[in-house]
Amino acid sequence: MLWGIQASFLSPALALILVDLFDATTAEVGWVLAAYNASGFVFSLLIPALADRRRDYLGPMLLCGVLTCLLAGALSIVTTIPLAAIALIVLAGPAGVGSSLLYAHLRATGARPADVVNTRAIFSVAWIAGPPLATFIMGSFGTRAILVAIAAVAILGMATTAAMMRGKHGGTAASGPKTEAEPGEAVGKLGIVLIVLAFVLLQAGNFTGMSIMAVYVTETLHIDIIWAGIALGVAAALEVPALLIIGRIGERVSPLVLIATSCLAGIAYYAGVAFATGPVALIALQILNAWAFAGIAGVGLTLFQQLIPRPGLSTGIFQNTRRIGAIVAGPVIAIGAMTALEQRGIFVACAIITAVALVVIALAARASGRRAPR
Repeated sequence: MLWGIQASFLSPALALILVDLFDATTAEVGWVLAAYNASGFVFSLLIPALADRRRDYLGPMLLCGVLTCLLAGALSIVTTIPLAAIALIVLAGPAGVGSSLLYAHLRATGARPADVVNTRAIFSVAWIAGPPLATFIMGSFGTRAILVAIAAVAILGMATTAAMMRGKHGGTAASGPKTEAEPGEAVGKLGIVLIVLAFVLLQAGNFTGMSIMAVYVTETLHIDIIWAGIALGVAAALEVPALLIIGRIGERVSPLVLIATSCLAGIAYYAGVAFATGPVALIALQILNAWAFAGIAGVGLTLFQQLIPRPGLSTGIFQNTRRIGAIVAGPVIAIGAMTALEQRGIFVACAIITAVALVVIALAARASGRRAPR
């Protein structure tokens, strides 16, 4: 919960922090966020990989908390956008790896996939409450106040991590001997590449739909912008029970089958939004959106941990499918808007790339079926 609150405080408020505290232009905000995300991409591979070698994930988590406090202090002290950018690249990039390390620690200590999914559901709960609370803090006490709040949450997270370190018995790797083949062994390297590709496409579709929603609601549906916030809030709220359901059935149903159902839900959601005419349909369709993203976030996380035997690296690669998907979202928006359907074409494009992801998942499943008898 603390890691989720910390992320939900910083991510939505970062652009506003740059504008209010450092007088950044829109272009400068874009370049700084690009550099910050590039740093996060690198560190989300490097730090977990080093943690894998030491089989210690709690120590680096503690370090991520320290870096978060240093980041809040640095952004409070510096006065220019270049210095703020350096702070984000050097401090925020590695600090953001903390939640990945938590999931890696769960996997390394023998947690069941259901436990990991349930933990991801708690992270989602934090994101429901975090952004509204962050805006309240900034509106009531000023933009700098959110930096104090981020540091305070980070300190609480460090205290929790330290308690976990004290309570650890017999090392971090507590998983027993395997009694059956891991999915990664059956799928093979080609299957892993296909699944990574599929998740980049799924993340791109989700990121595109989320990013364009406010514009779509006002310019295409011609309804108040508040409906965009309501729609995304409903989806986030429904995501929690969806994750809990997936956690319960995930041990009885193949993860590739669950991902396939999420793809089908995503295709139906994007197609529905593309031809929606009012707020009622938009809100009702969020049921499909919640199931689609719960599959990406919940099943995807545990699937990557099973495919790649190194818990830190596997979680880092999964997190980076989101970053790459965000990059792909730009061309999806541009190309979709240039069609005869205009902005509706963006959601049609999302449905198409989700359908392509479903085909790729099916190819990965076939690879698994061919290798299983061996």
